[in-house]
Amino acid sequence: MMTGGNYTTIDSQKVSGSVPSVPDPGHTTVKFAESNLQTFPPSQGKISGGSNPPRDADDTFSGPGNGSSSSTDEPQSGGWLHKFTVGAYKPFFDVDTSDVLDRLKESLFPFRGTFTEKTADKPDLYGPFWICTTLIFVAASIGTFVTYVAHKWKKQEWNYDINLVTWSAGVFYGYVTLVPLALYVVLKYFSAPSGLVQLFCLYGYSLFIFIPALCLSVVPVEIFRWVIAGVAGFMSATFVALNLKAHINSAGERSILIIASIFLLQLGLAVVLKLYLFTVTV
Repeated sequence: MMTGGNYTTIDSQKVSGSVPSVPDPGHTTVKFAESNLQTFPPSQGKISGGSNPPRDADDTFSGPGNGSSSSTDEPQSGGWLHKFTVGAYKPFFDVDTSDVLDRLKESLFPFRGTFTEKTADKPDLYGPFWICTTLIFVAASIGTFVTYVAHKWKKQEWNYDINLVTWSAGVFYGYVTLVPLALYVVLKYFSAPSGLVQLFCLYGYSLFIFIPALCLSVVPVEIFRWVIAGVAGFMSATFVALNLKAHINSAGERSILIIASIFLLQLGLAVVLKLYLFTVTV
């Protein structure tokens, strides 16, 4: 070892003599046992488009089933049995509030005669059902109120008449069901068939005018009640007749007779309502 200045040097010969050399082992080959590895996810058949992600094994909720599996929302029964399922009538109640309001406004302008054209693609039963239900409620409540006031005015004993509700339900529900059915058969007989739901829709909305008429019957003036019943009946009859006129004309010479019968039958309903709902007897 020699020391010179700030540096210390070590004799390489002495270091090499004191440290034994390691022989060169040469190239060593390392062999690994074949591993039993699997790729994830495992391949299923041929893979087309290597850039696409793997398809889920269970895609029940990713789309409608194929083959024998079908959506539970679809009706399973077919033929005439399908008419007894709720799904068969669901489309006729799938209507917006704006559509119902537009059809109610259309029924108040009977001389247009465009109701059947506007509802041809999507007739509904929602409006007719609630119109009849509202008429039953209004007829029962207005009739009860008027008779109550009349009895108290004359200082007589008053008793609630439950038959007013049942009679109103029978008249309105029965009329809007049986009359379109009968007209459907007649039109089919004269080779001028019309859709049954379309007739239900037309007759249901034709009764809307009687709701304000019943409310105005509170006025205790007999001649005024006759005028209200007559105007409501005329508007309702005109609404039905004009909307069916273009369709019934295909029946030939008897079309005038059919239209006149429809008009008079609607007026007859107004007379019946006047005698039993617009009249207060004490």
